[in-house]
Amino acid sequence: MLTTNGGVLLAVVDRLRLRRRNEARSRNDQKLTVIVVLALGVVIAPTPVGEGILNFLGQLATGITDYTR
Repeated sequence: MLTTNGGVLLAVVDRLRLRRRNEARSRNDQKLTVIVVLALGVVIAPTPVGEGILNFLGQLATGITDYTR
């Protein structure tokens, strides 16, 4: 339960950070955004939602590679 709550919090923070206009951002601001997004990925990965996303992306990648052959 704690993992899901942490994921929700990181998703909200990420959404608020990315919602801003595309004005000039400092490198530190960009690095912080990358760190928040990576942390969100690490927190979501072991949950059923994360596993579902991974499964979907795997099937999508397999479909694309099979289609291009």
